[in-house]
Amino acid sequence: MAASHAVVGVEGGSSQTGLILSGSSTGDVKRPQFGTRFLTDPRHVFQHNAWDNVEWTEEQEAAAKRKVLENSQPLPPEKQEEYDTRASEYWNDFYAIHENHFFKDRHWLFTEFPELAPQCRLNHVGQWDSLGERQSTEVAAPPHTDGDFPGSSATYRVLEVGCGVGNTVFPILKTNNDPGLFVYCCDFSSTAVELVKTNPDYNPERCFAFVHDLSDVEASYPIPDGTLDVIVLIFVLSALHPNKMKASISRLARLLKPGGVILLRDYGRHDMAQLRFKKGRCLSENFYVRGDGTRVYFFIQDELHDLFTEAGLEKVQNLVDRRLQVNRGKQLTMYRVWIQCKYRKAPIQKPDTQD
Repeated sequence: MAASHAVVGVEGGSSQTGLILSGSSTGDVKRPQFGTRFLTDPRHVFQHNAWDNVEWTEEQEAAAKRKVLENSQPLPPEKQEEYDTRASEYWNDFYAIHENHFFKDRHWLFTEFPELAPQCRLNHVGQWDSLGERQSTEVAAPPHTDGDFPGSSATYRVLEVGCGVGNTVFPILKTNNDPGLFVYCCDFSSTAVELVKTNPDYNPERCFAFVHDLSDVEASYPIPDGTLDVIVLIFVLSALHPNKMKASISRLARLLKPGGVILLRDYGRHDMAQLRFKKGRCLSENFYVRGDGTRVYFFIQDELHDLFTEAGLEKVQNLVDRRLQVNRGKQLTMYRVWIQCKYRKAPIQKPDTQD
């Protein structure tokens, strides 16, 4: 389901320089700084292909708001209904055309989400051991789950929702050689899932791909509730109708173990992709349909914070990445805005014992 159509083959990754993310409106402290490229002199903008932590001027913000307002007249209800009911058809067509040639593998994931890397595991009492970031809360070990389901004997389970053709799944499987790892992946598009299964790197002993509609909260998952360590949402939630997001996140939260996390990266408000939409493409406020029939929403931090906390999850991270990408050959500048989140299901508190 995930698709970043604005720049072919490029998504919201760290590229070679890493990222510096600005603080959250919900009270975050800035995360450790990975990037080192700061544009201090506009005359030097074409020296590099990307610049970190690019804050917009008031004039840029005002121009972006005017552009969004200019193209905000929604399509008639019958057209909106058509795009909703035919959503899977449009995504199938997308993957039938592009197959596995549209996106690059997301190796940047392990910088932004070290929870997916081999050295980062949820230990036996539900605590993160991640590059020195150990949670101090004592928790009880999650109960053992019996049953015959894919990956039932795994000790560490990851689900990617909206897996597309596997640009997240296969880097995880190649990088994380933990024998206890099992990766689940699903997509709205049956065409995309079939491309994952026919990939030579697909290993059914370590991975299970299946078709699933995230917005259908009544549809069952092949995984029992309370069994997942990590759920990954990369440019996926934005493809849902805004009215269906709350229930979908709440359903995913039930799949997490105590201490498990949802990792999200998605489009932020006034991203270049939003500002490029012309009149006749708006479905509702900040929600658009592309030329190929697929849809996309552009978030602010507080919206995502509310979605996750209303699902009973607690914030670990909620950050905005404002990045300036540069096409030096064509002398073009492209302002990107992405939001990155980590929200955790509360660990089970270990009962106090008396001496």
